[in-house]
Amino acid sequence: MRGLPLALVPCLAAAQEASPVIELDPIEVQSSRLDTARTGIAPSLGASVTRIDRDTIERLPQGGGASLNQVLLQAPGVVQEAQGDLHVRGDHRNLQYRINGVIIPEAISGFGQLFDARGLRAVELVTGALPAQFGYRTAGIVDIGLRSGAQDPGGSASLYGGSFGQFQPSLAYGGAVGPFEYYVTGSYLRSDRGFENPTSAPQAIHNSTEQVRGLVNMAWLLDDRTRLSFIGGTNQSRFQIPNVPGQAPQFTAFGQDSYDSASLRARQWQRSSFGLLAVQHSHGALDVQVSAFMRQTSISYVPDTVGEVILSGVGAETRKRNTSIGLQGDASWRLAEAHTLRAGFFVSGDVTRNIANSTVLPLDAQGATFDAPYTIRERGRIEGQLYGVYAQDEWRITDQLTLNFGGRFDVMNQQVNASQLSPRANLVWRPSDATTVSLGYARYFTPPPSELLTSPALYRYVGTTLAPEVLQASPARPERAHYFNLGLRHRIGENLTLGAEAYYRSVRDMQDLGQFGSAYIFSPYNYREGRVFGTELSAQWRRGALLAYGNLTLSRSEGRGLVSNQYFWSEAELAQVQKKFVRTDHDQLITGSAGVAYNVWEGGNISSTLLYGSGMRRGFANSQVVTPYVTVNLGLSQEFTIAGGGKWTARLDVLNLFDRSYQLRDGTGIGVGAPQYGMRRGIFAGLSRTL
Repeated sequence: MRGLPLALVPCLAAAQEASPVIELDPIEVQSSRLDTARTGIAPSLGASVTRIDRDTIERLPQGGGASLNQVLLQAPGVVQEAQGDLHVRGDHRNLQYRINGVIIPEAISGFGQLFDARGLRAVELVTGALPAQFGYRTAGIVDIGLRSGAQDPGGSASLYGGSFGQFQPSLAYGGAVGPFEYYVTGSYLRSDRGFENPTSAPQAIHNSTEQVRGLVNMAWLLDDRTRLSFIGGTNQSRFQIPNVPGQAPQFTAFGQDSYDSASLRARQWQRSSFGLLAVQHSHGALDVQVSAFMRQTSISYVPDTVGEVILSGVGAETRKRNTSIGLQGDASWRLAEAHTLRAGFFVSGDVTRNIANSTVLPLDAQGATFDAPYTIRERGRIEGQLYGVYAQDEWRITDQLTLNFGGRFDVMNQQVNASQLSPRANLVWRPSDATTVSLGYARYFTPPPSELLTSPALYRYVGTTLAPEVLQASPARPERAHYFNLGLRHRIGENLTLGAEAYYRSVRDMQDLGQFGSAYIFSPYNYREGRVFGTELSAQWRRGALLAYGNLTLSRSEGRGLVSNQYFWSEAELAQVQKKFVRTDHDQLITGSAGVAYNVWEGGNISSTLLYGSGMRRGFANSQVVTPYVTVNLGLSQEFTIAGGGKWTARLDVLNLFDRSYQLRDGTGIGVGAPQYGMRRGIFAGLSRTL
């Protein structure tokens, strides 16, 4: 429910009308009115919404220096994954990111690492049975509201760092000049903890990273009803690939039969940039926004060829590059007091280029290798298009009862061509001001992530150390699902809010992602059928200086029959999954999060967050579970003013306070490439000055 004075709580988005624009001259007032109108174009009516506002972000550990994914981990139903990935309600990625209402396609390396929280005014995670305007990525909508120069003038300069060699300076500033407003943020990160440690040691070998992030948000008020906006962002990152010492060499290559695995020097570069241009117009009962976007993303993995061939038989250089452009339009028309009509369209085109240079060893007739390494070179290009339209009616049946119903039609042209008509309906009942009940149904159509698609020539690897056991690579298919959601939100008094959600998803061609090989790149595949169901419970208390919240989720995700990219697995695994349902690799039965923040004195804040996970899957056909874990973070911050020197904030954060060593992955299971441990205890400090 947008605009509520709640910091962090799942809620059922009740019926609301977009507020008409009031013609006032000050730019900050006009900007705020247009923001309100833009929200009304695509409300989350009937869905479950967790809103994390600017005040909450700043009060929790790491504050504005936290990444977007670290912020989202405080929402219910969100499971942490290696490489900064997220699982929401039993899904892997499948998140749609929207910035000021405009869809931004996900990068090859994921989207959450593109942002830190410094440039966010608020972020909402929308889950459940989504209204018709939300298509393609449906596990959840990450709706990002950026800070603006008109409403958030000024800025800050900060320096943050500590354990694992972390050093992170940053700068943010915004303002308004006449009808023009702007907000710019930039940061540099250097750390000795780029990817997750593959061992339980406090610090990994060969794991440094350098990352540069930048974001700009600009807008021009063409008149008191029309706004032209430009948003652009970039993330340029370099990673070392962490090593596992003590691995035994498996092959003789390049005249060598031994190699110290601790001295491997593989590297990976991840780059992602986007830009969008949007025009918004509000006039009376009509609100319209039309936007164009472009995003380019790439990953390059450069192996330590000699070492990797000796240790594993393969040294594979991998390069992927994806360019996506598109056009989106959304409109809202308040037809009558009881009816608000909404409609829109989406068109996008993708081009994905793949390069693989795999150095392998040949096999003789008995399956033994001999020292004659050579390189198999592959080049591929995959094009794809998406087309979609939607329409829906928000019908206020009574003051307490609202029905939002409609549908969307989507067409996908990729390696597989497909289409679907998807009805949506949400019924919201408010028997009192304190209670909201929502019942929703959604038909979903989820195309495979085009930026991750490949089309390998498997026959070229026969008779080598890279030969798959199964020579079948059926293309990834679109997922089709029926989704049901029941939610309840109840406020007790002025301070306590309780929430409960139950959901069920029946799926055909259920999508999943896995890491196969040394490169930190995911590949999509499908289960023939799947089912996902669970329950979310939440509580939030806010009174004066105290904020506290807690979330508990029970979830199950399982699939049967692997029907695409079968070469990823052995014949035994394929046979096992063919005959029975198995848990997906990212399935986690119990997930919990909690937090508390308290302003102990003037300008002083102490906070703590907790994450609990019962463990994702491991072993043959995901038949076992990784050990459960719990981590606690602690944060202290103090604002102070220096005479003639401005306003300052000092911060001290301790992450994984009790230095818990825990595994996210152990390197086994369907779609799991390597062992990965969570971060050990880290102590960080920062100092920032308000500009």
